[in-house]
Amino acid sequence: MSRRRTLLKSVSKSKEFVFDKYEYYRRAVQAPDVDVRFIREAYRELRKRDPRSLREDFCGSFSICCEWVKLHKENEAFGVDLDDEPIAYGTTHYLPKLKADQRARIRISQENVLNPNLPRVDVVCAMNFSHYIFKDRSVMKSYFHNCHSTLNANGILLVDAFGGSQCQEANEEITDHKTFKYFWDQVSFDPISNHALFHIHFQPKGRRKIENVFSYDWRMWSIPEIREMMHESGFTKTHVYWEGTTKKGTGNGIFKRSEKGEDCQGWVAYVVGEKSP
Repeated sequence: MSRRRTLLKSVSKSKEFVFDKYEYYRRAVQAPDVDVRFIREAYRELRKRDPRSLREDFCGSFSICCEWVKLHKENEAFGVDLDDEPIAYGTTHYLPKLKADQRARIRISQENVLNPNLPRVDVVCAMNFSHYIFKDRSVMKSYFHNCHSTLNANGILLVDAFGGSQCQEANEEITDHKTFKYFWDQVSFDPISNHALFHIHFQPKGRRKIENVFSYDWRMWSIPEIREMMHESGFTKTHVYWEGTTKKGTGNGIFKRSEKGEDCQGWVAYVVGEKSP
């Protein structure tokens, strides 16, 4: 081995490990390309046409916005979040990967999702259960009402929901990925308030576990509660998209409209509210 190759090998071994929490989160939790196609298909099913404008509330690093503008040359996306850190991450890591015309059709704002002056759009989405941060019914209704007010005629609000008996106790779920382990840790659940505390941990392959990378202090809202609040906030119709199951009894990633769910330990669903013309 030459001296140069020996030196390169030495430098490689001594290279400092950099933990990118947003990249790990994206790989473990998000599938924004799948999400935007589902949003488009749900709108098509209900409105018989394609939506063109989308607002991603609680957008974080706004990966859904980025995928939305890729779907069609006329699609516009707006992201709203109070936290400047994930917005800055998306600005430096995701925006540069888009074409110039795609970047021109994205606008990100650091502000409150309760702001009544948010952009009017065809679709408002709140993903990754981010709206569960609203623990009080009146505040959640204020949010839904604001979504209704800032939707175009025939617009839809799409939020996700999760639950099941497993969510009513402390537990930790571990998922193995190729280069890391992902931990979804439910620390507590209060049956009187339905408040629950969650943490996300990661363990890169060959390294120690990195704990409490993300934490969530949420209220576990049920699907009936979400639908009731949507109706009370002006939405004329609501729909539930329930995930199908594989032969092994696990979720298959295919969500279809349904009025009947399954009694299972853990489930994920989408709730959609329709704004009348």
